[in-house]
Amino acid sequence: MPLVAHNNLPTFERMREEGIRVLAPDVALQQEIRELHIGLLNMMPDAALEATERQFFRLIGESNPIAQFYVHPFTLDELPRGETARAHIEKYYEPFSKLRAEGLDALIITGANVVGSELATQSFWQPLIEVVGWAHESVTSTLCSCLATHAVLQFRYGQKRVPLVQKKWGVFPHWIEDKDHPLVTDINTRFDVPHSRWNAVTREQFDVAGLRVLVESDDGCVHLATSTDGLRTVFFQGHPEYDTISLLKEYKREVLAFAAGVRADYPPFPENYFGIFEKAVCNEYRLLVTEAMKNKVPLPEFPENILTTRLDNTWHDTAGEVLGNWMGLIYQVTHSDRRKPFMDNVNPDDPLNLRWKK
Repeated sequence: MPLVAHNNLPTFERMREEGIRVLAPDVALQQEIRELHIGLLNMMPDAALEATERQFFRLIGESNPIAQFYVHPFTLDELPRGETARAHIEKYYEPFSKLRAEGLDALIITGANVVGSELATQSFWQPLIEVVGWAHESVTSTLCSCLATHAVLQFRYGQKRVPLVQKKWGVFPHWIEDKDHPLVTDINTRFDVPHSRWNAVTREQFDVAGLRVLVESDDGCVHLATSTDGLRTVFFQGHPEYDTISLLKEYKREVLAFAAGVRADYPPFPENYFGIFEKAVCNEYRLLVTEAMKNKVPLPEFPENILTTRLDNTWHDTAGEVLGNWMGLIYQVTHSDRRKPFMDNVNPDDPLNLRWKK
């Protein structure tokens, strides 16, 4: 499914540089295949705004060559933004009112930065409820990522996330729990998913909400689930969109936070992410940081260049397959008028649709 560069968003050029096929609008118009319009509600903070944008664009663009993708990034005005991020949004993002009027075939909602433990007190809470409510009635399928999953489970299903004893941080193995759903067709029965969170919605809570769990880890951590119809809402609790270096960037931020006195303890390693050599490099850097802090001298440069070249990505292929399956399902149950309500697009007697139901 090639992406269509329908505006001057810099992410499109980055995709081309990475070897991902991106069509110019004039070329796209000459091809006799249907287009899909995907909304991307990007709620991530400024430092991760463009990286998250690229991660989801990349997954969509590599997913499956059966349609042309128009990805429409937008955000919520209530989220605090700095000058640079605000300029990027004003130049390249679209207002929700425009997308609401024109319609979408699918919607992806990212995580967000949370201040404090209560989701209902966050600046994005009420506007997010508005977007999700509209999408539930008017968009074929909505994919919620991590914190967006926690928020929707709370305000739609009454299941409030619970704090973890320690942060779930790293790359973890997962297994397919429900092999009959088309979202997990032809993917590995065991695969890795990155996680980075202090809270969780438990398997029991997913079950109480009546949701369909497709993928979980051996400790009962649910990664992938759907609404009972199998498609209207898809839930990710992990971060399959992460780049190879995403956890490294986060580890670096935590180390620098410790050095700046923002964090009380030196951060642990993300689980199942660094190898023996990488841990040795990081331990050596920790000694240098400790010495620099003791002597009140500038910190040595973080060994990012050394670490970057040695990291393995064990999740991207499966993430792409799941996204490809999702796009394929959306393609089958939508038609050219993307403003047509979801239920008008679905034939309840279609055997494929029946496979989604238990």
